[in-house]
Amino acid sequence: MKITRLYTGTDDCSHFEDIEVPFESREDFGLFTLPEPAKAFFFRQIPPGWTYAWHNVVCREYVVMLDGEAEIETGDGGKRVFRKGDVLLAEDLTGRGHRTRVLGKRVWRQLFVTLP
Repeated sequence: MKITRLYTGTDDCSHFEDIEVPFESREDFGLFTLPEPAKAFFFRQIPPGWTYAWHNVVCREYVVMLDGEAEIETGDGGKRVFRKGDVLLAEDLTGRGHRTRVLGKRVWRQLFVTLP
């Protein structure tokens, strides 16, 4: 499964990286990823038109897009649109960070899973 990683590079700017999360067969139970410890999880919803200026994440976290769509711009100028079903591993704890803009007329809903 492909997910997007958002991280701070040696240039102190945030960047996107596509990473592949491997699955392993568990016979009749299907395919699973390796378990990863989590600290907490929470849901968030943001209204259409919302923008968030340059910022960093406060901790490493997975962000699972549940509904709506948003554009995230990295410090190096990259832009990606995230939609329902997309997963972001946010790790840009330092540097310039990223900015976010909710697109369209739908509420943007996410599930955050914070990592130790």
